[in-house]
Amino acid sequence: MPDADGFDEFYRGSRQRLLGFVYVLTGDLAEAQDAVQEAYVRAWQRWSTVSAYEEPEAWVRVVASRIAVSRWRSLRSRARAYLRHGATESVPGPDPDTVDVVAALRRLPEEQRTAIALYYLVGMPVAEVARQTAAPVGTVKARLSRGRVALAGLLAVSDLEEAADA
Repeated sequence: MPDADGFDEFYRGSRQRLLGFVYVLTGDLAEAQDAVQEAYVRAWQRWSTVSAYEEPEAWVRVVASRIAVSRWRSLRSRARAYLRHGATESVPGPDPDTVDVVAALRRLPEEQRTAIALYYLVGMPVAEVARQTAAPVGTVKARLSRGRVALAGLLAVSDLEEAADA
């Protein structure tokens, strides 16, 4: 078991310096934070060995900088592949009907929305929806029924608003 107190003290004493160092390397705070966090995770996993080094912070600094460089190389490789092969075909956006249905679903209570999603989108039978949601079968049927009625009303309202705008 690693020495948690020793690691905590090491972390508190070195985290800002290491983050500043990697931030200067990358120029991106989020990337620097990710690389430093990963380096500390690796240090924790090997803390019994790393803590015995003369300068454990140097070990973490090297690991963090290698992680950052590796990510940079990966991004560079993807950019080169993009230039070599061109952009992927664009994916068309959702049609207006899908956007309306999703907006209407968001307005339903969570229990109804979950039941409708599991039943209609995932294709689960009512009994399985009941098991997944820890609700009686009758309750699931009621949620489905009420959800359908509410969706019909919400979608009819948006259809009427579109007709009035036209």
